[in-house]
Amino acid sequence: MSADLSILHLITGASFLVQLVMLILVLASVISWALIFRKGRQLKAARLAMEDFESRFWSGADLAELYREVAAQEESRRGGENIFCAGFKNYLKLLKQPGLSPGEVLEGTRRVMRVELNREADALERHLPFLATVGSISPFIGLFGTVWGIMNSFRALGNVSQATLAMVAPGIAEALIATAMGLFAAIPAVIAYNRYITDVERLVNRYDNFLEEFSAILQRQSRER
Repeated sequence: MSADLSILHLITGASFLVQLVMLILVLASVISWALIFRKGRQLKAARLAMEDFESRFWSGADLAELYREVAAQEESRRGGENIFCAGFKNYLKLLKQPGLSPGEVLEGTRRVMRVELNREADALERHLPFLATVGSISPFIGLFGTVWGIMNSFRALGNVSQATLAMVAPGIAEALIATAMGLFAAIPAVIAYNRYITDVERLVNRYDNFLEEFSAILQRQSRER
């Protein structure tokens, strides 16, 4: 008598707990892939936006004119544009306040830009912890399903007088599917997390470099006044 070892038959024939483990892993995998594609588009858009803004910023355009242009794009601006708008707006505001030294104006402007930079970094890092969690715990969830399935297979052997490989093969096979599904959910999540966290760090470093360079420009302007 041969056992049906097709994937679908093994899944439908698995115990409730093993099926629950498989369902959790499938949901984790689906959500992970959705986040992977979404985060990839977000980081690509942020990188292209920063490249475009830096080219406009360093083209020699008047800062006040650039500020008016960027401020009018409130719905679509991001990254360096938000840092620039927040900093230049606060810089103009502080210049109008009497009794402030150039150093105090610059320090206040830097604080505002640093806060905006942290907001941008938080937006870029959003949902990345979920990918890290899926990558770290999915293999163990799958292993739990595997252990439970194999345990049930060996428990069933205790009720028969003569054990054969055909009797335990389906149970072991369905248990191993849980491990495979755990790896299938974990591996893409780990790869995407490592790739995206590196991209985020590079973008944040670009934002930070721009903040310092823009601060130096504002410092020179405040001394000339």
